[in-house]
Amino acid sequence: MSPVNALMIGTGEYTTGYVHTRASTSDKGPGVVALTLFDLRRFGKIDRIAMAGTNGTKFPGIRQHFKSNISDVYRDMDISFDSFPQDHVSSDPEAYLKALDSMSPGDFVTIFTPDDTHCQIALDAIEHGLHVLVTKPPVKTLKDHIALIEAAERKNVLVAVEVHKRWDPIYLDARDRIKNLGDFSFFHSYMSQPKKQLDTFRRWAGKSSDISYYLNSHHIDFHAWTVQDRAKSVKVVATASTGVATKPPYNINTEDTITLTVQWQNTKSGSLGTAIYTASWIAPTSDVHSQQRFFYMGHDGEIIIDQAHRGYSVATDAAGYASANPLFMKYTPDAQGYFIGQSGYGYLSIQAFVNAVQSIQKGQTTPKDYEGKLATISSTPCMTAILEAGRLSLDNDGKTCIINYNSEGQPESLTV
Repeated sequence: MSPVNALMIGTGEYTTGYVHTRASTSDKGPGVVALTLFDLRRFGKIDRIAMAGTNGTKFPGIRQHFKSNISDVYRDMDISFDSFPQDHVSSDPEAYLKALDSMSPGDFVTIFTPDDTHCQIALDAIEHGLHVLVTKPPVKTLKDHIALIEAAERKNVLVAVEVHKRWDPIYLDARDRIKNLGDFSFFHSYMSQPKKQLDTFRRWAGKSSDISYYLNSHHIDFHAWTVQDRAKSVKVVATASTGVATKPPYNINTEDTITLTVQWQNTKSGSLGTAIYTASWIAPTSDVHSQQRFFYMGHDGEIIIDQAHRGYSVATDAAGYASANPLFMKYTPDAQGYFIGQSGYGYLSIQAFVNAVQSIQKGQTTPKDYEGKLATISSTPCMTAILEAGRLSLDNDGKTCIINYNSEGQPESLTV
């Protein structure tokens, strides 16, 4: 297939592995999105690559970071990209619009920016006739989610959410097994990141989003995807823990930990199930960057997954002890020096979208063909509804928030 052109909007940790003025100290040091796109260009799937941020003075540091962590590490890796704004511009919130103007209909955009900016950027990209891959959560409100669905349908472009846990082979196997466990009864998930992330995310934490939107979205999407067409969420109550983020050295007005308790109803039997999703960014430094685990109970069985510990640990004098997870991104090159992380679920999630865009450009498929195959914007409103309902519950002293559905069985509004 002919290669496609790509624009990355957002220059942060997940895209570049570069944080503020240095390489990230998390488990994503070389980044995820840019590295994946550079590698896909090596295989002829992508041609031109561009990147847009708000601060052009970061780009010299990003280019050096890519050289040190990608082209100096892996063979035959072209790390060139066009950047917006120019390197001497310290602030231009609308630089992405100039980047969009440089693209052609049928190209694609990745959006990894603060949560409250996703909707407008995605709408602008859609109006340019571009396909869009937006990080989770795609938007913060159900109203905005519906607006993206309508815009994508009107412009006939593919808009999908980057939810890489759907590509985790263990989570995927669990989803397939859960289909045979009868009605849904109980789900409990926990996901955390260490306190240092409060510094990494200082510019948006508590302002544009919270820890529930950022981390609970993983397991909410996975759970909703697992029981879709068999159960629906009906009401949400949220609680929070505080006291760390608000104190020095962080001084950020945000919650430390957020728990959403969600009532689900099985569609055929009418029986009820309960889900508890907990997310925190005040965990101590440990053997993993992110604790990730869940417990699922159906009427006919249960499943437990500890994603952080898979019986694989590494200890070095330089970095100490860690539980490794190459199933997400394998950064170690092969014996010939090539990047060989193509089987990682962080990579696969992006590659699947690129393959879809190539197929659509070729006229072999249409955006609607990816319903049920990718996390399309039209198939994921339940995630947004639960996340927004949790925020509304917190903002209303823990009151219950009801999720209302339309005649087609899709969330359409929330009531506190």
